[in-house]
Amino acid sequence: MTDLSQLRLLPWRSPGGKPCYLSTGDPNSRLSRLADDMEEEPIECGNVVLEGAQEVLADQAAGEVAARFALTQAVLFLRYVPLVAHSRGLRLWDSGDR
Repeated sequence: MTDLSQLRLLPWRSPGGKPCYLSTGDPNSRLSRLADDMEEEPIECGNVVLEGAQEVLADQAAGEVAARFALTQAVLFLRYVPLVAHSRGLRLWDSGDR
């Protein structure tokens, strides 16, 4: 049985809504780097969505459809932020214990 403190919490859930974990002792392994890249992608996309939402809010002529679209996109990407922050925070905490 694997010690849960040695598992990396990933920033997504299984189709059943359960947390997903990566079991590797090497933070530079291929799977760890892939998980890093997968964490970074929604953050980068979220930055683009944020810029677009700011443009919509600044546009006095933007209608309800544009505002709803911008908000919907922001929500889609912002849902990842707490998961990534929690996952990274756990890894920082773990590395500080060593």
